[in-house]
Amino acid sequence: MALTILDAGVIIGVLDEGDAHNAAAVESVRQAVARDEAIAVPASAYAECLVGPARSGRDAMRALDAFLADLAADVEPITRQVAARAAELRARHGRRLRLPDALVLATALHLRADRVLTTDAGWPRIGMRVEVVGA
Repeated sequence: MALTILDAGVIIGVLDEGDAHNAAAVESVRQAVARDEAIAVPASAYAECLVGPARSGRDAMRALDAFLADLAADVEPITRQVAARAAELRARHGRRLRLPDALVLATALHLRADRVLTTDAGWPRIGMRVEVVGA
C-alpha cells in the first residue's frame, strides 16, 4: 500500500474553506483516499495544525482529530532518528528549509513514503516525490 505524508498546510487548506489552497488540498486528499493510500501526518505538522483550533477551543481541536480519524491518518512521532535526519536536512539546505518542514521530510524519508503533499513550493529537492498542492 502506498503511503502519503500530509504537511500542515494541506490539512489546514482542507479544513479552512477560505484558505487559498482549499480546493486543491481537498482534491489532493480525495485522490489519495480514492487510491486507497495510507496517510500519515508527522507529529510536528499535527501540532502546527492544532494552533488555530486551540485558539478556538476544544471543539475545534476535536474537529481536527475527527478529520484525521475519518482519513485513518496516523500521527507519526518524532523519533531520535527522525530528529537527526531533520537536522541533517536543515544543515544541508540552510535557510531554504525551516526545521518544521525538515521534520516533515525526515518523517517521510524515515517511513519510506511514496510522496509528500505540501502547499510550500519553496522546499528543496531531496530525492523523493514532493507534490505542491495548489501550485
